[in-house]
Amino acid sequence: MVNRLDNYLSFNEASLNLRAQRQQLLASNIANADTPNYQARDIEFSSALKNALSRSGESAVGLSKTDVAHLSGKADGLGGVPLLYRPVQQGSIDGNTVDMDVERTQFADNAIRYEAGLTMISAQIKKMLTVIQG
Repeated sequence: MVNRLDNYLSFNEASLNLRAQRQQLLASNIANADTPNYQARDIEFSSALKNALSRSGESAVGLSKTDVAHLSGKADGLGGVPLLYRPVQQGSIDGNTVDMDVERTQFADNAIRYEAGLTMISAQIKKMLTVIQG
């Protein structure tokens, strides 16, 4: 029964996790708007979600580091999808590619979609409670 509940909520769980990680990435872009030579990063959300859903059945066991010189074993990116560089809208003298208008828009859009995901998962849980309580 628990496995069915996990499957029922897995899409929204993966989506919310990726949205939260993307929000951190966008916040990092905004925070580094004045950093010379900083390259704005983002992900292709649909590819990351497909990858996260395809890996949801795999074991969550990761590699352990026994020495500080060992590599972490994690892929660079979110959900196994590599981080992409945002295309340059308008060049700057210091080499920074962060466009604050684009970043603010993406940040707000991602936040709204995160809230919508929370609303959807809340509705799913309410439906399950209704079914359980009769």
